[in-house]
Amino acid sequence: MSNGMRGTGGGQPGGTGSAVVPQGARVRWSDPLWWTVGNWAGRLLCLGAGQSARIAVFGVSEAGAADLARALAAPDLGAAVRGWPGAFVVVRAVDGRVEVLADAVGTVPVYWTRTATGVVWSTHARALAALAGDGPDPAWLGAYLRDQRVPAARSAFAHVHRVPPGHRLVLTERGAGVSPWWSAPAPGPYMGAVARLRTALTGAVRVRAGAGEPVSTDLAGMDSTTLTVLAERYGPVTGITAHPRGVTAGGDMDFARTLTLPQLTRRTFELTDRHLPFAEAELPATDQPPLSAHLWAMFSAQLAAGLPVHLTGDGGDHLFQPAPTHLADLVAHGRLLRAARDAGQWARLRRISPVPLLRDAFARDVAALAASGAGATTPWLTPGTACHRDPVDRNAAAALTDSLRAAARRAQADTELAASAGVELHNPYHDAAVLDAVLTARSWERVSSTRYKPLLVDAFGDLLPARHRARTTKGTFETSFHTGVRARLPHLLDHCDGHLAALGLIRPERLRAALHRAALGARTPWRALLAVYGAEIWLRAVGNAPAPTWTVLTPARRTP
Repeated sequence: MSNGMRGTGGGQPGGTGSAVVPQGARVRWSDPLWWTVGNWAGRLLCLGAGQSARIAVFGVSEAGAADLARALAAPDLGAAVRGWPGAFVVVRAVDGRVEVLADAVGTVPVYWTRTATGVVWSTHARALAALAGDGPDPAWLGAYLRDQRVPAARSAFAHVHRVPPGHRLVLTERGAGVSPWWSAPAPGPYMGAVARLRTALTGAVRVRAGAGEPVSTDLAGMDSTTLTVLAERYGPVTGITAHPRGVTAGGDMDFARTLTLPQLTRRTFELTDRHLPFAEAELPATDQPPLSAHLWAMFSAQLAAGLPVHLTGDGGDHLFQPAPTHLADLVAHGRLLRAARDAGQWARLRRISPVPLLRDAFARDVAALAASGAGATTPWLTPGTACHRDPVDRNAAAALTDSLRAAARRAQADTELAASAGVELHNPYHDAAVLDAVLTARSWERVSSTRYKPLLVDAFGDLLPARHRARTTKGTFETSFHTGVRARLPHLLDHCDGHLAALGLIRPERLRAALHRAALGARTPWRALLAVYGAEIWLRAVGNAPAPTWTVLTPARRTP
């Protein structure tokens, strides 16, 4: 592992072969083997021990000695840690059995692979790929290009598996097994969900800003503004608002000015031609294509303008402004008039026909509803490009969970990018406790065609200025995307004949045609186009970066 990254992992208990760890790893336990790499501050790593049992919590949490003791003795580890604020993975070793609990959203990923000496797991897929001697997986890339919500049990590298969110990896001397520990909570009264969301999101911010050290936030939309207000309760906050050069009023700029807090320092970040999408910048290697690959020039500069701990509002749209999957739930519960009204209002706002929405709702085709408004087709993908997805249950709760998990998975690569720049990037909306709180509201109560993010406003509206409570839109920089394509067109056209074309996943001539249309300002399926660009840049970064190295443990090093 490199670039100052933190990582952790371990091996199968009772192994008799040569144990291996990444270069520079610190062995914490010897049998079962557990190690860490990088600088783990006290708040990011909590350890506990009992009679012939040990437990570790890594990530952001408030786990104290009493919490660890209860979790160590609990018959159901998942039930014991569910509800803790933060984003973390728990490892418990008891009597030759290791349990690795992946969080319900997947904010802190867990990967594993089989070796000649047993199963090895880690929080970094690229490290395990180097151990297994494998590279990027073309089938995974094909699924990613078609739909970024890729299969949960696979990583971007061949023969490196991922523990799906809300699942546990259990290791014994006999082998490994993966099973679920989390399920969606049952919905209850709406005001109970509002109160629970307020508690959960406050806790999510507190575990990151509660030490009183200064943090920075993106002071822009309602999601990030809410985080700013909560973080300011615990210490100084620098709120950063991005704006195009020469634009000093309107949009996010005006909303940011309405927020006045004693410990808030507002700072603007001017976007120049150097920050245009697709601006050339060297991308560090990550475990999968980063969400911000096309914005790395801007993203890295904005991180430098902030503080070493930065909170983003990523995930808020997925939780509070989802696709109209609730229409299927309305039909299933016999609320047909409400379904027809919501379908009509949703379609009118997007200038589409409500008929397909109602048809999908009556068929309870949640996957189709989740894809509503996704945009045009992608003719540059080859017919054989794989698109194998995990099935989604026929309800809105499963669709929302699936959407947030996909967002958290993509954002994890951005967290790696930020770490390479020396910044801790946190996404409080991706915490499992926040997801649990949102799911306790019925799907048709979480959304509204006439109110913007009603659940979030009802939970935190009293803390926000009136102008924010009345907000109905969010800022967009789509114009800059067209400008970025025009400015970098030769560079982008060169990428059309790169790694993805060599793998047979794209048709270069059709991709070039799409880029020419985007440069002219034509309507563009940006999500699909950015996926291709991100995957191509990622493949180049992985190919150019030194592979993580592993070393065999000597008997002396096996004892921590």
